[in-house]
Amino acid sequence: MARTGSALRLIIAAALLLAPALAGAAEPEFYMTVDRARVGTEDTFSVDIVVGNAPEGSTIAFPAANDFEVLSRSETNQMSYSVGTGGTGVIKQLRRYSLILRANRAGTLTIPPATLKTSDRTYKTDSASLEVVKGRTRPEKPQRQAQNPFGLPPGFPQLHDPFEDDGPSVDVEVPRSDSDFFLRASLDKTEVFVGEQVMLSIIIYSQIDLASVDTVTMPKFEGFWTQDIQSPSQLSPERKVIDGVPYRAYLLRQKAMFPMKPGEMSIEAAEADINAGNIFSGRRAHRKSNALKLKVKALPGNTAAQNVGSWRLAMQATQTEVALGEPVQVKVQLEGRGNLQSVQVPALQVPAGLKRFDPQITDKPTVTKAGQVGGVRTIEYVMVPQQTGTFTLPGLTLPYFDPESKHFEESKTDPIVITVRPGAGGQATTSSPTTGDPTATADASAKNQLVAGGLRQVRATATFAPVKPPLWSRGFFVPLALAPVVLSLLSLGIGLARSVAGKTSPEALKRAQAKAARKRLAAAEKLLSSASPAAFYEEVERALRSFLEAKLNVPVIGLTRQALDAVMASHKVPESERRRVLAVFETCDLGRYAPGMGEPSARNRALDGAAVAMEKWA
Repeated sequence: MARTGSALRLIIAAALLLAPALAGAAEPEFYMTVDRARVGTEDTFSVDIVVGNAPEGSTIAFPAANDFEVLSRSETNQMSYSVGTGGTGVIKQLRRYSLILRANRAGTLTIPPATLKTSDRTYKTDSASLEVVKGRTRPEKPQRQAQNPFGLPPGFPQLHDPFEDDGPSVDVEVPRSDSDFFLRASLDKTEVFVGEQVMLSIIIYSQIDLASVDTVTMPKFEGFWTQDIQSPSQLSPERKVIDGVPYRAYLLRQKAMFPMKPGEMSIEAAEADINAGNIFSGRRAHRKSNALKLKVKALPGNTAAQNVGSWRLAMQATQTEVALGEPVQVKVQLEGRGNLQSVQVPALQVPAGLKRFDPQITDKPTVTKAGQVGGVRTIEYVMVPQQTGTFTLPGLTLPYFDPESKHFEESKTDPIVITVRPGAGGQATTSSPTTGDPTATADASAKNQLVAGGLRQVRATATFAPVKPPLWSRGFFVPLALAPVVLSLLSLGIGLARSVAGKTSPEALKRAQAKAARKRLAAAEKLLSSASPAAFYEEVERALRSFLEAKLNVPVIGLTRQALDAVMASHKVPESERRRVLAVFETCDLGRYAPGMGEPSARNRALDGAAVAMEKWA
């Protein structure tokens, strides 16, 4: 068997070497075929002209007809070897020309014959008659049997037919001009709801090799929120068949779009500069895609809901039983499919007795393999109990419209009950700096407020004393009443004396204020490395509060953040300085309760922030 196989391979190799001479001696074979007999004016069809054993120097003339438009032409060479009767080897050299045509009008049309001219005679193929109707006929792709292109004996493996059109069929309109390669835009849906995702794809269809794409101009997506899904840096072809004609499809851009208003939305055409061919025979062309229309429907019913997609809401707390002053972290998580940026998650309502800090929000967008946009949003709240007792965080409800079911749905979370017990020192309430959050302060009028020894006493023991003489009849009343006048005159005299002596320069005043600020922070610096973060932050806050009272000439104890900001604004303090002062108060407030704020680095930041806030005061 080994000798027989080797001999057969030698015969094939020798036959291929002698192919030109043997092919020239055989009679030429010349014919033309059409892949269908009935087509539409918008259909394309294929005409194959096959030349076998053509003599050297022969020429071929393709059929010329004004009723048809030639969209593309390709050429393929093929050689086969077969063993004839008596063991004689037969070599056939084939050259096939494939033309892609389209009819210019309806009716019964004729394709003229092709002509092959040799040195001694002329050959002609038969003409072909076609029935052409208006529009499209949508014929099914003909199924071809896999054949042996080389005519080898039975038992040899069947090879791929190079003339077979592989790849899935797609419904794409081929332009009458530039049909060798063109740009097309498509939507996966033609009708959607407001806020529902629709996928836009920009694809290059080509019958020739593409080298690169230099410039891509995308349309303006007015009225849409968009997100890039695919933007390939290299062209990667995928085989497609359009009306029986093979094309290479190159994905240029793919975007997920979410319409923001109802109505008929227009999407302009995309444009690209494309380099086709190779380094020896290249061409550069500008291509423009088709424009698109999208029907956007309003959400059913009279509702103001803005959440569209499929969403799930969850809420959990790190702990449900804490001591007074210990922080509680509550995490609200939203997960699902849709436009994550447009989803409105309801805010967590905190009962009186719990102080809530501003939440930290983190978004993590995701895209599935099918191109569905979604993601996860995490909202983390930090709360500090201001009094003992039992507090209930109400559950959250997220309404949304599901485009798949075309109904409104709701995702709900269960309420969370938090129990606050007295602290280590038996304290039942805690004081904290005032804040602008109405839910951050404890309710002073709450009943049954726990104290160290149990319930607070309702009655107090009264004591009686004899009636004292009126204040104005006492001896110190007159000097005391005249004291403000005397102090005012004394202050005026000192001011006049300073004016006569000379005014102090603004630079000297700033240096004096900075020096005073450092002195006020001296006590806080001593507590920098102490084991009590609360004592350190209270001392920093007390120093800054004393500085404000000196600068503003008004008491600031008991003022809310908004009231303090208004007082500073009335004294024409710049907005940047006001924000810096309020930031220091917030840092001190957070430092007493939030974990991690007792680290040396955090204390240094608070101390430096207070110093800068006082030194940079204009």
